[in-house]
Amino acid sequence: MNQRVPDKHRKNRRTTLLLSGLVVAMFGFGFALVPLYNLFCQITGTQSLSQRSQIGLATPTSERVDQARWVTVKFDTTVNPNLPWEFVAETNKMRVHPGQTYEVNFHARNRSHSAVTGQAIPSVAPWQATPFFSKLECFCFNKQRLDGSEKTIMPLQFMVSTKLPAEINSLTLSYSFMRLKEADSDDRENALPPMIASAPDQ
Repeated sequence: MNQRVPDKHRKNRRTTLLLSGLVVAMFGFGFALVPLYNLFCQITGTQSLSQRSQIGLATPTSERVDQARWVTVKFDTTVNPNLPWEFVAETNKMRVHPGQTYEVNFHARNRSHSAVTGQAIPSVAPWQATPFFSKLECFCFNKQRLDGSEKTIMPLQFMVSTKLPAEINSLTLSYSFMRLKEADSDDRENALPPMIASAPDQ
């Protein structure tokens, strides 16, 4: 009986040490998530969240057009299943001269019968080309609201920098349109109430 008590204490102490070590390991892993995520993005060529947030903030600089160089810019579009829209680019790709401004239109249509608000999230691949792709005007800078069955054209003005690394001769600009449910609810709250016809005077 006396031997069981020390054994029980040892087991409890061992369990406590194991749980404490697990908590410390989880705490350290939480701090390591960010650098591990950035390393993963670099290895796979995926953009990190910080890089994506800087895409829409890119500002053009005055550059001389490089007429001797061509860069192929491809356009890719996806729509989240929660967003009842059609969203396509008018062309799949363009050949451009670095330093020159170009414009391309994107077509969107609300397939539902009610107003829906969406937001386009851009990304550039390969990620190394991100700092060298500038948007002068882009629908992705703001929320986009379409009434039921409404169609619209969303223009994009862009420029590829002449400082784009020489080994990159092709890049892909992708847009993923997401639904903003909070904006939808705001639209419903701000909508005017239906007019009620008054009964004619008797």
